[in-house]
Amino acid sequence: MSKHDRLDEQIITSLRHDARRSISDLAVSLGVSRATVRSRIERLERDGVIVGYTVILRADAVDQRVRGIMMIEIEGHAADRVIRALGGFSEVSTIHTTNGRWDLVIELGTQTLSEFDAVLRRIRLIPGITGSETSLLLATPRTTKARL
Repeated sequence: MSKHDRLDEQIITSLRHDARRSISDLAVSLGVSRATVRSRIERLERDGVIVGYTVILRADAVDQRVRGIMMIEIEGHAADRVIRALGGFSEVSTIHTTNGRWDLVIELGTQTLSEFDAVLRRIRLIPGITGSETSLLLATPRTTKARL
């Protein structure tokens, strides 16, 4: 992956906030030509810096009242099976593999504490999970995720 400069960073930041911005609009706001923006985006995609674009649904944008991080320990070679099972939970927004004591770290959220408790119990019943630890997220002073 090649090193990117300040213009690349400005393009990336702009696209993080609105991935549908036109090349013309980006060029005007950054003070460069459309051809420059187009070639930079193509290079960022080719180099694997930009791997895709997404849509933020209203359901994803509305703050859930109870959010948490759950660290999960998995027995043997059950990781793929556990990840597939976790993918079926609408409350799970992100699944990370990791090293160290825990095998997976997941981000999850619900509207109420009782719903949060219920989903934790359901997750702990997934075959292959041997241990877990959960922390509630109280506030998010900074995030790099795009905001509406």
